[in-house]
Amino acid sequence: MNIVYASNDGYARHLAVSMLSLFDRNRRARQITVYVISMGISGENRERLESAAAQYGREIHFLELKDIESRFGGEINTRGFDISAMGRLFVGRLLPEQAERVLYLDCDTVVAQPLMELWRTDLRGNVMGAVMEPTIYRAVKREIGLTENDFYINSGVLLIDLKRWRSTDAERRLLDFYNSRGGSLFACDQDTLNGALKGQILPLPPKYNFFPNYRYFRYRDLVKHSPSYAAVKEEEFLEAKRHPVVIHYAGDERPWIAGNMNHYRKPYEYYKAMTPWADTPKEKEREFYMFLYHMMDYLTAVCPAARWQISRLWGMRAVDARGRKKAQAGTAEGE
Repeated sequence: MNIVYASNDGYARHLAVSMLSLFDRNRRARQITVYVISMGISGENRERLESAAAQYGREIHFLELKDIESRFGGEINTRGFDISAMGRLFVGRLLPEQAERVLYLDCDTVVAQPLMELWRTDLRGNVMGAVMEPTIYRAVKREIGLTENDFYINSGVLLIDLKRWRSTDAERRLLDFYNSRGGSLFACDQDTLNGALKGQILPLPPKYNFFPNYRYFRYRDLVKHSPSYAAVKEEEFLEAKRHPVVIHYAGDERPWIAGNMNHYRKPYEYYKAMTPWADTPKEKEREFYMFLYHMMDYLTAVCPAARWQISRLWGMRAVDARGRKKAQAGTAEGE
């Protein structure tokens, strides 16, 4: 299996957790080669990651992606997301030619079960496979040219046919799409993948990219909000809740933040204890917010309409606020 991550120096510790879970849950795999698209990972953290991989006798290769902004040929506004997330758009040129298939994983994932079944998935001529994100705002879909009946995927787990990616010049189409939207999209790379590769993405079962807060959603409510999610069987959704293959700690209730009550936090904590960052304390000063966030999880279960309303009112506003905060921080550093 060829696995690729994209990370900056600050996320190296989460990458280590995900990578160790990958190795541990796939001990029977004959070959696992990890490629890390690095945007400034320090020499010290590279050594730590290499040491972690050596515990399992696996290979890790760093692919430094410098001057990423210049590769877009236009303005870039990541709306507060770190630009390292855009690194996955360049897998075709960065990975060696002999790599014809790759599984991309976000750093904030933990592999909970073997991946061989996912790795062997027939992509049926599509450029890639990915899991639907039915809770995406309808306004976001409209902005990138999708209708309510079109599905929208999350980019945290991507099974990519690199041979087809290269032969169809997917990278150029992605960059052209991003620039055509003024270099500013709600979920930057994720929106770009959905918009530019529409009709060339195979939906995968939800167990391969399961968000912890989906534990509190009911299947029928997700289908009501996003009709395309009916392509996922209810049994598949329930299986993902009970036995996720890849847990994706998307959203705010992350297991490395003090006060979180994430139902799926234990796998992260288990593998963190095996990394060189085992003694790194949880991030503090957000405990009350974590409590409120978890209460919203329960609200989702008992009154989903209220959850949708809160999400519509505050979701996109929160992303824009994060973008302004990051821009202000950059201005302050430059003064």
